[in-house]
Amino acid sequence: MMMQERAARTRQNLVSAAAGEFDRDGYAGASLARIARSAGITTGALTFHFQSKEEMAAVVRTQGHAVTQAVVGQVTARSEPPVQSVISLTLALADLLEREAVVRAAARLAREQPGEPDWSTTWAPVIHERLQATHEAELGPYGDRSTLATLAGYLVTGAESCIRQRACRKEPLDGQSVEHISRIWDLLSCGERCLT
Repeated sequence: MMMQERAARTRQNLVSAAAGEFDRDGYAGASLARIARSAGITTGALTFHFQSKEEMAAVVRTQGHAVTQAVVGQVTARSEPPVQSVISLTLALADLLEREAVVRAAARLAREQPGEPDWSTTWAPVIHERLQATHEAELGPYGDRSTLATLAGYLVTGAESCIRQRACRKEPLDGQSVEHISRIWDLLSCGERCLT
């Protein structure tokens, strides 16, 4: 039992190290040797747990997908009006991207290597579903459903890009993206009166 626990810890350590590599350098730039070194094990020990970089990337994508699904589930379980739910979801995703390298890595891998699971499929359909449940009058200053869904997608992917740049430069991930997205939503909600 003790060896199984140790093997599970080593495997999770490798996934965390791989997530950091994939987040920083992408699939092509990540190396098994650096992942092993980062995890504090030999390359031989790494290949005991993962046969290839492709297998490791698939596990990172799956874990990033699962972590994201859990957060999306928490946000959508709240009893918020649809537009507020979309706003809350964009803020929660930006926060998640700041906190979890495995989520940033899953997002990057999904862009670099299209396939399943695609990180955006954990949240983009939810945004569309929420907005379909909205009456036109509830959209207020946000315009139409399609534009609002596009904006939400741009905010999340833009946050991902900014967060990755800061993470790669080893700058602190201190909630700036969440704050910026919140300010953008505030600006949009007050419309023209905020601009005059």
